[in-house]
Amino acid sequence: MNAANAAATRKGASRAADIAPDVLAALSRGELQSATLAECLAVDQARLLGAVFPALPPPLHEAAGMACRQGILQRMRCIADLLWAELGGAGIDTCARHGSDTVRGWSCFMIGAQPGLDLDARLDAIRQLADDPHFGVREWAWLALRPHLAAALPAAIERLAGWTSLPSERLRRFACEALRPRGVWCAHLAPLKKDPAMALPVLSPLRADPSGYVQDSVANWLNDAAKDQPRWVSALCEQWSAQSPAQATARICKRALRNVK
Repeated sequence: MNAANAAATRKGASRAADIAPDVLAALSRGELQSATLAECLAVDQARLLGAVFPALPPPLHEAAGMACRQGILQRMRCIADLLWAELGGAGIDTCARHGSDTVRGWSCFMIGAQPGLDLDARLDAIRQLADDPHFGVREWAWLALRPHLAAALPAAIERLAGWTSLPSERLRRFACEALRPRGVWCAHLAPLKKDPAMALPVLSPLRADPSGYVQDSVANWLNDAAKDQPRWVSALCEQWSAQSPAQATARICKRALRNVK
């Protein structure tokens, strides 16, 4: 059984304390994919780096060990920076093909760290990883590109609006999730908190998306926006409900308004 199939069939642990020692060891050797967020966070990334790239110079492994004392995003970014500096584009390719979701996550952050790419090139480079079968890699994909999207927000909205019509629900979800005003584990997007209507080119095409995965992302986007602009979200949901009385739209609006009084 390969790592992808193992992750799909294992229930996994919901708490780090419940991860079996042999499972944690396999995760940290890159022999198994995480099945839950708790497992993803528990991976010993320094050990994993040594297993995947044993020939890297000792100072790099020492730096990775120091990075692993930080939070999860800092760990991912630091190891990706180290790999990019040492291996360049070849490192991205190696990581992107690896069976470990954490290692593929490093490739996401290496694409984020790669200098000299314009937004189109960066989105093209991340597309395969944004469409990865593993939930964790898909999260790393948008988190890795979030600073670049924030730095060129109007262009990012324009480019990602084109993703809303793609066949893959994962890529449609990426277009929405990557631009959440109050995204999880990342800096807020102040312009979208102030004027969420900026993102309508991405949101409107998804208002009746048939995928629950996408619906949840749109609803969470609007729930974020409602913390700053509740009247706007209420009015938008009323408009959508009138224009598109579909079950998907009703579900999105109900979840979007869950904290609006």
